[in-house]
Amino acid sequence: MLGLKLPTDERWARLAESNLEELLTDHAYCEQKAASSAISMIISFPELSDLVQILSQIVLEEMDHFKQVHEKILERGWKLGKERKDDYVNELLKFVRKDKGRDIYLLDRLLFAAMIEARSCERFKLLSEKVADADLRTFYHELMISEATHYTTFIKMAKKYADPDAVDERWKAFLEYEAVVIAKYGKAETMHG
Repeated sequence: MLGLKLPTDERWARLAESNLEELLTDHAYCEQKAASSAISMIISFPELSDLVQILSQIVLEEMDHFKQVHEKILERGWKLGKERKDDYVNELLKFVRKDKGRDIYLLDRLLFAAMIEARSCERFKLLSEKVADADLRTFYHELMISEATHYTTFIKMAKKYADPDAVDERWKAFLEYEAVVIAKYGKAETMHG
């Protein structure tokens, strides 16, 4: 369904499990950044009322996920650490065309968001299957479903605002680019690391 060209090596789930405090802290900030990204799109495209409505709901869901992850941190007697830099996301952002006009920028921002949701969905699936902690397996299974919904929402919005064939073509390019980017990661106990 996701179309990812390079699946995550299952060893990443074991690595992530070896430092759950780091994973959960990084994950919390990923949720916060997803909410911030949706807010940024609202600010950039306020005239698209239906987009604003959909993104507003996504903001609420992402911040609820942040709260849920924070609760998992607290339940384990840990504290939310400092924000982590996400090199994977920053590399993906380089593929967004910023100087080709508003329509192209909107398309790429939506596909950028879809790509992050797709990879997160795939990683959550691995965690839901591989971690020993039953509570976290259930938690990540639920989040996997939510990420899949966000992924399809961003693709649908892209096809609403751009020619569907152009969206499909650009999505294929995003998938190819992301495969090259993700090949550098999977060696750290972070969500995209």
